[in-house]
Amino acid sequence: MTTQGSAVQTAVVTGASTGIGEACALHLDGLGFQVFAGVRNQADGETLQRQASARLRPIFIDVTKADTIELAARSVAAEVGTAGLSGLVNNAGIVVGGPLEFLPLAELRKQFEVNVIGQIAVTQAFLSLLRQGRGRVVNMSSLNGRIAMPFVGPYAASKFGLEALTDALRVELNPWGIEVISIQPGAIATPIWHKSVAHAEEVSRGFPAEAERLYGAPLDAVRRRTVQREQNGLPPQEVARVVARALIAKRPKTRYLVGREVRVLAILVKFLPDRVRDWFIRQALR
Repeated sequence: MTTQGSAVQTAVVTGASTGIGEACALHLDGLGFQVFAGVRNQADGETLQRQASARLRPIFIDVTKADTIELAARSVAAEVGTAGLSGLVNNAGIVVGGPLEFLPLAELRKQFEVNVIGQIAVTQAFLSLLRQGRGRVVNMSSLNGRIAMPFVGPYAASKFGLEALTDALRVELNPWGIEVISIQPGAIATPIWHKSVAHAEEVSRGFPAEAERLYGAPLDAVRRRTVQREQNGLPPQEVARVVARALIAKRPKTRYLVGREVRVLAILVKFLPDRVRDWFIRQALR
């Protein structure tokens, strides 16, 4: 069992119903953590419990609804007591895509409400427990927090924003020994990409005919690459292992890159001039 001193480590994982969040919850449970797995309905919680030990506790939490966050925080506080919390994994997120010229602003607001504001809302709710337990905050970022690809601009903007908040929090919380860590996965095989394509197609039905004429071909290329991303990406367990390392390491990194793709692209983003990088992206969309 993984312990910190003599106490069992405890962690809250949001967005634990599927994909990376589910993998994190189960992996941490397997390491001996007491996991509070954030789900949005009872059925998802029961499914998760069947795969885990008796330590895992599903908690109902919607990161866009303050009442569910507050109730979840009170529930966790009652369980962990004065020991506090060892870790918070802010994983819940969605992908909003489409050409920015035609994207409804309500969709852009929804992207930020979940991926940026929701992460801070959850962090605020659990910070007192993290301070008690000298815990850590792990924010699930993305390769798109380093490079903004066309037609997923809202998602990239939300991850760039999350990176900025991670940097600010890391310094603000340093006096209490609370580490704030960013995880940046590359292509991971999770349902989020299938959901994003389906949602983008639904939203695009409200676009004017001009949108298809102007953006139809590159949009199709992005959708095909998104499907390939889901089919050929790394298993989410790879990310879960890195999250565990970030929570357990004596001196964790401030950022962890997951996957060869993201490591290569991180180097290119750092050293390639913007115009050259843009050229490579345009070629990929042909």
